[in-house]
Amino acid sequence: MSSTIEGVFDKTMEKTNAWLKEVEDAMGWEDRHKAYMALRAVLHALRDRLTPDETADLAAQLPMLIRGFFFEGWHPADKPRKYRHKKEFLQQVETEAPWLHDEELERTVTAVFNVLSSRIGDGETRQVRMMLPSELRELWPEAAL
Repeated sequence: MSSTIEGVFDKTMEKTNAWLKEVEDAMGWEDRHKAYMALRAVLHALRDRLTPDETADLAAQLPMLIRGFFFEGWHPADKPRKYRHKKEFLQQVETEAPWLHDEELERTVTAVFNVLSSRIGDGETRQVRMMLPSELRELWPEAAL
């Protein structure tokens, strides 16, 4: 039994590290913690823009460890937040990742959206993307889907 549990944890660590490596590579970073903080900040801003039902649907596609920090601090009662403009979404990301420079913010969001596109199903990716306002969808190009 314990080897099965260890296998589950090993697998989620492996998947999480692959996601983080993909963010690092896209951004040209060599800093796993920075990639984690950026991934977390973008996922939280995205999560807060989605309805609770869509948040749960997206979470079901995430590796167990990422799902854990995706839900960290979430309060569904006041969701979704109505970010109508890209600037509002970027400000939310910057709240959790203030070390990102202005020129890095959009690239980071796009990098995380591309990781989502490559790692979760096309149907869920399209569904989440279509729930976003058009200005925000610009950061998640359909070509990545």
